[in-house]
Amino acid sequence: MRTSVVAPYSAYLRVYEPLAAFPEPDRSRWADYVRDVHTRRAWGAGTTAELTAQEQRMAMEGILATPPEPAPPHESEDAFVAEIDGVPVICPRQTRLRCWTALADMRREFPPVVLDAFWPRVVLAQAEADHDRWRADNPDVQPHIHSSTWHVPMRWFVLFAQDERVLVAPEGGQPEGVRAEGAEDAGDGWELYYRTPMVQARRRVARALRVLRDTLEEGALISGLEHLGRWLEEFHPRAMVELDFGGLVRLIPSGDLAEERTAEHVAEGLTALAAGDGARASEAYRRITERWSAVRALEHAS
Repeated sequence: MRTSVVAPYSAYLRVYEPLAAFPEPDRSRWADYVRDVHTRRAWGAGTTAELTAQEQRMAMEGILATPPEPAPPHESEDAFVAEIDGVPVICPRQTRLRCWTALADMRREFPPVVLDAFWPRVVLAQAEADHDRWRADNPDVQPHIHSSTWHVPMRWFVLFAQDERVLVAPEGGQPEGVRAEGAEDAGDGWELYYRTPMVQARRRVARALRVLRDTLEEGALISGLEHLGRWLEEFHPRAMVELDFGGLVRLIPSGDLAEERTAEHVAEGLTALAAGDGARASEAYRRITERWSAVRALEHAS
């Protein structure tokens, strides 16, 4: 069933793991889930975009509830499902864990007076206590999904090569690389994502960190990439990493989606830094900021 709620203006970094990565009884449960997903997909149901929009609808229902629910009372039993060489891999949605993590981030970023505008303090205190109890029982469980609103963090592109990009047109849309005359419409119905094996993602992070540590001072770029690398190390070595532009495609003209080359520009910048070519590195950085500054500006548009 399709939902009337559209996906938010967010991008997602997901890790899909093979069934062997999960202990029993979760492994058997996910195996049954995969078989069910394959059956439903044969009937044209359960796309990634639809699941993301459904997740957004459930979050809105929680916020509007009385009292509001900053996190679901129970963990999601759903997952995103893909394949690597015919082998199913899954990315658990972990909606409750991700809500708890987002709340913890908000508490670090905003003062209590700002948070009061969204949730009563007693509700936030209860959510924090629930998270602490769960973490005590599950100290090694990591969220399989990171999200980012209004932009894709530059460090995410480090994980991918340009030829790993996939652009999917909506029904009746122009194929990739074809731009209709005067086409400036937003990318409604389009999908854009990158996928790479975990081993490649880890290698690219390691190479990028070597270059950045040799050429730049310690800062947010290096620390953010270090954190990303540590997160990837928590998962199965035969996992797959996916960068999904999600609802951000609706902010980018459909013709520009076919010309999206940020991963290539990030790789060019790192190569230039390694070679000591500051001018070429600056040019690559300029292309990246030009690409995303217009999108990020829409966050504050009236």
